[in-house]
Amino acid sequence: MSEVLTMGEILVEIMRPKSGMQLYDTGEFLGPYPSGAPAIFIDTVARMGHSAAIIGGVASDDFGKCVLDRLSRDGVDVDNVLREVSGATAVAFVTYFEDGSRKFIFHLEGTSAVRPVCPAPGIIDSPRFLHIMGCSLTANEEFAGEILKAVDLFTAKGSKLSFDPNVRPELMHGDELQRVIVPLVNRCSILFPGVEELKSITQLDDIPSAVQKLWRTSQIEIIALKRGSSGCTIFTRDASFDVEAYTIETVDPTGAGDCFDAAFLCGILEGRDLGSCARMAAAAGALNAMAMGPMEGDISPENVRKVIETESTA
Repeated sequence: MSEVLTMGEILVEIMRPKSGMQLYDTGEFLGPYPSGAPAIFIDTVARMGHSAAIIGGVASDDFGKCVLDRLSRDGVDVDNVLREVSGATAVAFVTYFEDGSRKFIFHLEGTSAVRPVCPAPGIIDSPRFLHIMGCSLTANEEFAGEILKAVDLFTAKGSKLSFDPNVRPELMHGDELQRVIVPLVNRCSILFPGVEELKSITQLDDIPSAVQKLWRTSQIEIIALKRGSSGCTIFTRDASFDVEAYTIETVDPTGAGDCFDAAFLCGILEGRDLGSCARMAAAAGALNAMAMGPMEGDISPENVRKVIETESTA
């Protein structure tokens, strides 16, 4: 049994080499990099020393090999990854701008990334945590339905649900935020929103009021609010506290939030207090942001510990 299971899109990422380059401009790209928010997340869980598995899909092409080789090397169970002989592995193109914003072009529809189905009961043992990303729910309607079936299957067997809204405007259609994302928010045990996502989900601009609304309308136990370079705020129903971000030189922020989620859950699995979980999460996110590529940070329990110790003694 894996401690952590995720289901979602697996893809490769093709990136502009420096900020300010438009995707429509002719020029250089870097990659392919193994990617997809669920894949980045579950790879970090494995690198942090915990058993991890993913349900997803790739094609039997070179991009599929790129991602599966990386996940397997790092210890992720990929036995339940669909491998299509025909078709194509999904691709995302991304560029960054000087203000920190990003732009994506996703090639997901019609690819192997959105064709996996919920496993039959008994195929996969129930994990301690099932982690779902909002981007996976908005990539394709049929795929979203299969993910929700998996949520029903595993939570009925006692798995806890953790959820990152991970809203990608490029993948949103109509009222999906309120129709698809919010119901899963209300069902999860641990929520990992960004500030704007929290406001959008609750339709409130005031963070304390937004948090109080979630306590009233959901079964959430912990909210880990990610605030980028400002750190994070951890909320429980009884208390809240801030954890500052670590001082780093950011090379590529893509995937940092996914690594944050993973390391936080690893801390929970290890029985650590929430302050330690948050520091682990912030350190893992920092390590990932220090490297080019969404899954390329040098993340390990030892390196996470070094980041925490270095900052605390500075």
